Amino acid sequence: MLKIEHLNKSFGGVVATSDVSIHFKTESLSAVIGPNGAGKTTFFNLISGALRPDSGRILLDGEDIVGLPSSEIVHKGIGRAFQVAKLFKTLTVEESLRGALMSPLGKSSQMHGRFPLAQTRDRAYEVMEQLGLHTKADVISGNLSHGDQKLLDMALALVLKPKVLLLDEPVAGMGPEEREQMIQTVYALWKKGGLTVVLIEHDMEIVFRISQHIHVLSYGKVLAEGNAEQIRNNPAVIEAYLGKPAEVHA
Repeated sequence: MLKIEHLNKSFGGVVATSDVSIHFKTESLSAVIGPNGAGKTTFFNLISGALRPDSGRILLDGEDIVGLPSSEIVHKGIGRAFQVAKLFKTLTVEESLRGALMSPLGKSSQMHGRFPLAQTRDRAYEVMEQLGLHTKADVISGNLSHGDQKLLDMALALVLKPKVLLLDEPVAGMGPEEREQMIQTVYALWKKGGLTVVLIEHDMEIVFRISQHIHVLSYGKVLAEGNAEQIRNNPAVIEAYLGKPAEVHA
């Protein structure tokens, strides 16, 4: 499905990603974790085309997508939701989703028409129902709660039917109730099938609870990989997060 091979990216003298190779299997639910500055967001930026790697390959179904514009990468099947939701703040929830659908068709001008394209309207409502946003179809996006804005950001990625969904800290800034709703939504989307989900998350309880596979980055390199139990008990991971035993004791 999605294979990352020997990916490298530096900014001046700062190495953000160093020889990273990860294979995300079809319809898997994986997490990418690591201390602050580990290179996690840069990793997502490279996959989604926001940044171009210095070297290495990013293979989606065997096709190298390095160098393609972000819009083309979306068309190929990679969707992304951001840590800070990127929304059309003056549009309603439904208008936002219809706009996302119509833009690749070159028909954005019809979005406010009296008779919107039936297929875009139907798909918008399908995704709103999936994410529990159907009762807020007419709410202006900028007036949504923080949690609902994050859900809408995810909906904007889902509406184009991606093969791979990248989620950058999906529960960031949420209260306990919103966090639980979001994580149940993410798990339900994956459980339904047909979608490979990769999330960046700092909340280890959530990561260990839902992830099939966990990949740990540290200083831009892959430090460890495994299931929740393997990562939880990995001495190198414990050291990366907490420091050496002597430092923790001090």
